[in-house]
Amino acid sequence: MTTTIDGSAGVTTNAGGSVNPSTTIDGINYSCRAWVNFNGTGTVAIRASGNVSSITDNGTGDYTVNFTTAISDANYSYSVNNNGNYGVAQTYASSLNTSTPATLTEVAPTTTACRFTTNSSVAAFDPKYINVNVFR
Repeated sequence: MTTTIDGSAGVTTNAGGSVNPSTTIDGINYSCRAWVNFNGTGTVAIRASGNVSSITDNGTGDYTVNFTTAISDANYSYSVNNNGNYGVAQTYASSLNTSTPATLTEVAPTTTACRFTTNSSVAAFDPKYINVNVFR
């Protein structure tokens, strides 16, 4: 199947309509390099994923996503979405590893993994639903 994306003809899609990982637009590949949907409570469990070998639970609200195949370099972008701390006004994910606010430490992504924390306006917590997407 061939479709047009942003005026670029000849981009292939799979039967479900999503762009194939090998697709290039104007000679540059903008595909998702890894993704995962996992349960961050109790024993961490991957629900579904692509190019993710495992999740490391480093402590409350502190996770590492390990890639099956390394990314070409560590200059990728990753986003984390989470929910499951109902009743708390604000939740967010960060590339900072934190056990207490006084020990905030930046953790740079590597070609084989990215680490992040999930926090509420009160403290770190383990969300039931966590989604991570990696683009390069």
